[in-house]
Amino acid sequence: MKLIYAMILGFAIDLLVGDPHGLIHPVQIIGWFITKIKNGMQHMIYGCSYQEVKEKNLPRKEKAELLCGYVLTLVIVLGTFAVVYGILFLAGKVHPMLAFALETFFIYQILATKSLKKESMKVYYKLKEGDLAGARVEISYLVGRDTMELDESEVAKADVETIAENTADGIIAPLFFIALGGAPLGFAYKAVNTLDSMVAYRNEELIHIGHASAHLDDICNFIPARIAAVLMILSSAILRFDTKGAIRIFKRDRFNHLSPNSAQTEAVAAGALNIQLGGTHLYFGKPVVKPTIGDDIRPVEYEDIKRTNQMLYVSATLMLVLGVGIAALIAFLV
Repeated sequence: MKLIYAMILGFAIDLLVGDPHGLIHPVQIIGWFITKIKNGMQHMIYGCSYQEVKEKNLPRKEKAELLCGYVLTLVIVLGTFAVVYGILFLAGKVHPMLAFALETFFIYQILATKSLKKESMKVYYKLKEGDLAGARVEISYLVGRDTMELDESEVAKADVETIAENTADGIIAPLFFIALGGAPLGFAYKAVNTLDSMVAYRNEELIHIGHASAHLDDICNFIPARIAAVLMILSSAILRFDTKGAIRIFKRDRFNHLSPNSAQTEAVAAGALNIQLGGTHLYFGKPVVKPTIGDDIRPVEYEDIKRTNQMLYVSATLMLVLGVGIAALIAFLV
């Protein structure tokens, strides 16, 4: 029962407080270790940094990089789980309420509902004010594509895609793993997610060393992404959006993405709002062809950012209820 109370309190604190400025977030610490271990492994393989590998035109050691990528993933994910579990175990030895308070705090730190809304709405307000240049700058902090040439609709589209995708991996998936294994498993998932965002890129440097992280992220998000899609469909009904459209586009376009999971929630958002997401965009000056998601019924507008955030909040609340049910069932069975 303590986990259930910690989930509810952690969720509520996240909605009320979000990520306060000036506080070092545990994900930043995980990211620091990822960078240090990755750089150390590259130096171990080649005897120098990756930059020097390029400058010296050294032959790539693909198998060694793949192996190090698997070791990196294993060390970061298991290490994160062990550290959080150990902290809570020791806290419980001091006093059960200390462990409860820490787990509540950890769960609050894992979730990102208010933060996602806050950062995405910065784009909304810039567009509403007619400040396209400012909106381009704000969206550049949230997406990997080139943003300086995007028009108003494209900026809004990028923001909607960010909210829809991160509804799954920023809120629904963490709550799912927290319900299964408390803050330790929740943070282990965040470690997987952080690895994916830092090293799972198909660029020259990371294509081999990030292979394991990319595949583990796909595996971990497989079930949560589909739960998120169902919850977003329910939220579209609650909000009186186009639920039939959400279901239709979800069935048709849910795999229109390089990732097997990302289009699940994007398809629901596109269908519910009668807009088209996805398509070809520039990354580092080069066009990357992506399939479209949804029908081009109307241009994406800045109000769609607010609408997608509404689906985010309703879906997050529904997932909290589902997560509490999962945690209660596990407690009953155990």
